[in-house]
Amino acid sequence: MTAHMTRSVTAEEIRTFQEDGVVCLRGFFNMDWVERLRDLIEEDIANPSGMVKSIDGKGATGFFFGDTFVCHHHNGFRDAVFNSPAPEIAASVLQTEKVNLLFDQILVKEPDTSTPTAWHQDYTYWPVAGDQVATLWLALDPVTFDSGAVEYLRGSHRWGQKFLAISFDPDQKYEEDLPEVPDVESNRDAYDIVSFELEPGDCSLHHALTLHGAQPNKLRDVRRRAYIQRWTGDDVTYNPRPNLQKMLRDPMIPAGGPLDSDLFPRVLPR
Repeated sequence: MTAHMTRSVTAEEIRTFQEDGVVCLRGFFNMDWVERLRDLIEEDIANPSGMVKSIDGKGATGFFFGDTFVCHHHNGFRDAVFNSPAPEIAASVLQTEKVNLLFDQILVKEPDTSTPTAWHQDYTYWPVAGDQVATLWLALDPVTFDSGAVEYLRGSHRWGQKFLAISFDPDQKYEEDLPEVPDVESNRDAYDIVSFELEPGDCSLHHALTLHGAQPNKLRDVRRRAYIQRWTGDDVTYNPRPNLQKMLRDPMIPAGGPLDSDLFPRVLPR
């Protein structure tokens, strides 16, 4: 398995990310990585970490599985953080010398899973400040609209607006003084929505302020397994606040300090 990119990220791809808030990058992960990560996901489903939680909607069909900080639970995922093409992809697109992993995550929508992923921004869930924050979403199965492809509001990362985090956990509420996410689903024609059909090994990278969501997996014979990494760059500092997404533990970083820590490891420069 290779730790380096099979090609460079192009200037056009970087510009697309900067302007649209999301870019599709095809074929950066070979099938060795795809098959290894598929196996790791099965191992995690059988023996999840303490950060696992049910994200199935009330009365939903199917099974929507999520686990976070998985590289702290299983060394195989740590290998994917430090020794896959991912950190170089993130550094190239974010135009940064330094990248830290905020956390990694598994999201699996099994066949006939009726739970959608609500429209949201990533940024307001996390204890960070700065602009160079992005999510790498790696497809491990063929992804189409009907199997739950992620959709993005093009350019929404530059609206100059943060929105209230939407809870995916019925036991948690977010109470920051922020406006609610617009009702995109009821007004789809009013928005510039973009999504990508992906093959295993394709990934997207989206800015943490880009509004996005995903449909249910309506197919009865296709899984939608994704491995996700949250990356930060040079300008990002620690910004703890009440009522955020639960982190694995206290990173013991002062507010305003760099993220470098055991919890948020610096991956580049190597």
